[in-house]
Amino acid sequence: MDLERKFAGGVPVLSNGSVIEGYASLFGLTDQGGDAVLPGAFAASLKRLGSVDRKVRMLWQHDPAQPIGVWDEIREDGKGLWVKGRLLTDVAQAREAAALIGAGAIDGLSIGYRTIRAERDQKGRRRLAEVELWEVSLVTFPMLPEAKLGSKAAEEMREMAAVFLAASEALRG
Repeated sequence: MDLERKFAGGVPVLSNGSVIEGYASLFGLTDQGGDAVLPGAFAASLKRLGSVDRKVRMLWQHDPAQPIGVWDEIREDGKGLWVKGRLLTDVAQAREAAALIGAGAIDGLSIGYRTIRAERDQKGRRRLAEVELWEVSLVTFPMLPEAKLGSKAAEEMREMAAVFLAASEALRG
């Protein structure tokens, strides 16, 4: 697990956040709203964000009042939009998210964006050719069910949840 563990009074304290990664969007798959993201749709947005030193936010359930971490890497590859970041363990909702991920109760990722350019196919479905990416959220029910955290992240969260459980039990002692 990508964490530094310290001990305060015999109780483990986590710092430096907990690493998560996965695909926030997958190219060519139609989501539950009838939209599909085309390869290259994020490229201009990611380039613009990098040029003005702005960040894509990590939110809980698309709530702008609940940032829970930071995305350290965001890139397009042949499969979709891959993200890697850290839940910030100093944030209560991030600790709860880590416990939920660790228990297998949540694993969804979802993108928040503004459509710049889209096309319609013969069936009337939108094909997103360019989007302005604002945020990537951890969610219970992603619009694109295949957009999920990777299995490595889930295993790390299970380990982190076990540490939180041990700390909780030690406090109840």
